[in-house]
Amino acid sequence: MSNEKIQAELAKYEASVEKAIARFPEREHLPEKRLYTPIDIKDTDYADEISFPGVYPYTRGVQPTMYRGRFWTMRMYAGFSTAEESNKRYRMLIENGATGLSCAFDLPTQIGYDSTDPISEGEVGKVGVAIDSLADMETLFDQIDLGKVSTSMTINAPASVLLAMYIAVAEKQGVPADQLRGTIQNDILKEYAARGTYIFPPRPSMRLITNIFEYCSKNVPKWNTISISGYHIREAGSTAAQEIAFTIADGIAYCEAAIKAGLKIDDFAGRLSFFWNAHNNVLEEVAKFRASRRIWAKVMKERFHAQNDKSMKLRFHTQTAGSMLTAQQPNNNIVRVALQTAAAVMGGTQSLHTNSRDEALALPTQESVTIALRTQQIVAYESGLADVIDPLAGSYYVESMTNSIEAEAWDYIKKIDDLGGAVAAIEKGYIQKEIQDSAYKWQMDVESGARTIVGVNKFQMEEEPPKGLLKVDEAVGERQKAKVEAMKAKRDNEAVKAALADLKKACQDENENLMPHILAAVKTYATLGEICNVMREVFGEYEAHVSL
Repeated sequence: MSNEKIQAELAKYEASVEKAIARFPEREHLPEKRLYTPIDIKDTDYADEISFPGVYPYTRGVQPTMYRGRFWTMRMYAGFSTAEESNKRYRMLIENGATGLSCAFDLPTQIGYDSTDPISEGEVGKVGVAIDSLADMETLFDQIDLGKVSTSMTINAPASVLLAMYIAVAEKQGVPADQLRGTIQNDILKEYAARGTYIFPPRPSMRLITNIFEYCSKNVPKWNTISISGYHIREAGSTAAQEIAFTIADGIAYCEAAIKAGLKIDDFAGRLSFFWNAHNNVLEEVAKFRASRRIWAKVMKERFHAQNDKSMKLRFHTQTAGSMLTAQQPNNNIVRVALQTAAAVMGGTQSLHTNSRDEALALPTQESVTIALRTQQIVAYESGLADVIDPLAGSYYVESMTNSIEAEAWDYIKKIDDLGGAVAAIEKGYIQKEIQDSAYKWQMDVESGARTIVGVNKFQMEEEPPKGLLKVDEAVGERQKAKVEAMKAKRDNEAVKAALADLKKACQDENENLMPHILAAVKTYATLGEICNVMREVFGEYEAHVSL
């Protein structure tokens, strides 16, 4: 049908709309445009902008057959209390069909403090597992073959230390480093912008990241050296377009830092991965995932002149939206997570974590985690969504929204370029302010009723206090402290002292790669806090400031 014929038919349709609205007025606060037709995507060139799965610009997916060959990695995020307790949860997940592990660390671990440090009081084992030394990491992966499992670790500022511990555990298991598969988040820029678990200032933090890129490209080639994370940016309140724009801007900064350090783009770009949020608006999320692949492919080809196809493929992990879980009527969260799972799968994710229904109230129980895992399995095996590739391609609405999200994201990326790049934009407070404004608007929409959250501002009901929630015993912290002290009493403390002195000297030489020195210290059972304190002494600590 020609555009002229479509326009003529649209005129007839609009006449019928007026009659329908007269009888049944449309709901308030809907998108301005109600209908999409071929006219909305008439300027989209199929070969250049959409194309085929596994073909540049990878809008339809990074693999030619996607899930028809194998499903996404069902990577359940878990960790709480002690290494022993988390090990039990990991083994339960593997026995129930999880195909990858994702480690949640407690707050002291995330910011580089030992459980024995006074600053850790009351936080040990609360929001994740406490890892103080190689001994804890050995326990965490006891009876789990690191040569067979893929592991993701949500760790940023001390990512180098946790990766070194993982490598050392694998070595003790007899698994060579070049066989290890997994990911470290290692994305410090989004910590400055949205999350807050930073330690060092940007310059030494970027040095640590590029050191990891270089070390792993030579020694741990199957490892994803960074998961550039939009998830936390979205959790902080950004829009879909802001999520991918700010995250890809961070990715550009990491690439520029690595190139400045002497690496070639195709030496490391193929091991970069991304981490997206799966929010509630299913079709918008699908469009967001598709647009993100297209933008990154163009960035790598046109800005960085990558030659290797792998460098241009945006591979991503997805987690369902924690910020969309409600403490009210928590069983509603099962439905929310199922819809978000469908969005991630239709959008072409490479791995997925599904949140549990009770996470707005506490750490998830084993029953809740099992339901969350089963959600993925039902979508995989029963829904049909994984049977064809990019099933929403060709939808006038989805293609139009993919284009509009891409265009909005490019506008943000250009603005960040004009400010001097992601680091400068963060230092000037631009990214933080944009996220804050978006979060404020969302909250105002909820409070005014312009946006409905079922069970929160509509369809409320009287509820009994929740029962059976998982609570971490306060005694966990005391037991962990005792473990650390006992380990320190048994280790070779002279060897620890020498390794830490060597690390300090290496930190003072900007041209030295720190990973071998960190690994050496880890193997002496130097603690996370001891290693990070050496780096604090040399690098200093970052203090947040926002100039608006």
